[in-house]
Amino acid sequence: MLATAHDSELDHGATKVAPGMERHCALSRTLKPVDEMIRFVVGPGDETVPDIKRKLPGRGIWITATRAALDDAIKRNVFARAFKRNVRVAADLLATTERLLERSALDALAIAGKAGQVVGGFAKVEAAIGRDDVLALIHAANAAADGKRKLDAALQRKTPEKSCEIAIVEMFSGAQLDLALNRPNVVHAALLAGPVSDTFLARVRRLERFRTGNSPDLVSAHAPTDGARGQNSE
Repeated sequence: MLATAHDSELDHGATKVAPGMERHCALSRTLKPVDEMIRFVVGPGDETVPDIKRKLPGRGIWITATRAALDDAIKRNVFARAFKRNVRVAADLLATTERLLERSALDALAIAGKAGQVVGGFAKVEAAIGRDDVLALIHAANAAADGKRKLDAALQRKTPEKSCEIAIVEMFSGAQLDLALNRPNVVHAALLAGPVSDTFLARVRRLERFRTGNSPDLVSAHAPTDGARGQNSE
């Protein structure tokens, strides 16, 4: 059973959130698991700040972690009501929140890469397919369709019984993957099993949920492209 938090919309400050904890959404006033919510606090200058890591000091409120819910909360002046004071809500709060969620996922990918849990390059990814420890295939959002099609065919050929369990991540641009993995021209990568890899996938799902309102079992999303990258790049 999920642990239940206090009924007040305003929490008692940043504390360790236990697995299964619930909080009240300040918009809908319904109890939801914290994994489906984003915490907000009041920062310097009385400005509303998204607390993506749930560690910022001060009492906070929780909003369902979707773009639609946050947009509605802003329009309905939920922050002032829940904080019981006048607070500033930046015009770009939606974009800032999404950017922080995206950064959080890429940070986890960077750590996974440093831990040796990411295999990069078309040939190496193709060779890795079929290993028991492959959790996901990562494609740059601007990857050429031909390369993705060939890797999908390899996935179906080598592990038909497991292919539906392997997540497909396509929400980051090639430039973002280059920066996260500290290598040039990343187009395709395979994510291998490990604690940090699990964290990355959880954060990707959180970002996808924010953008679409869905809770996908298979991670798949698309970002704006800046021209397709060929399959022979990293």
